Amino acid sequence: MWYVIEGYDDDNVLARRLAARPEHLARLTALAEAGRLLLAGPCPAIDAPDPGPAGFSGSLVVAEFESLEAARTWADADPYVAAGVYARTEVRPFKRVLP
Repeated sequence: MWYVIEGYDDDNVLARRLAARPEHLARLTALAEAGRLLLAGPCPAIDAPDPGPAGFSGSLVVAEFESLEAARTWADADPYVAAGVYARTEVRPFKRVLP
């Protein structure tokens, strides 16, 4: 089943986000290579594709896992969590309709 994972950035964490990004992307790449990633990306903190020093307000991942528990376990192990980038994460089931 598909699950939405939303990470909400804490304040003033852009430097930590950038430092943890390679490990974060490696995990997403592994999901993509396994055919389990629908989409992933950051949410700019301002209305611009490149927010510069304003940074990001969080991230969204939609991926396939065997259970809600497995999705939560994967989300909890994210390098952004370990680096203190995310103030909180939410994981919930997602029903894909389009495309």
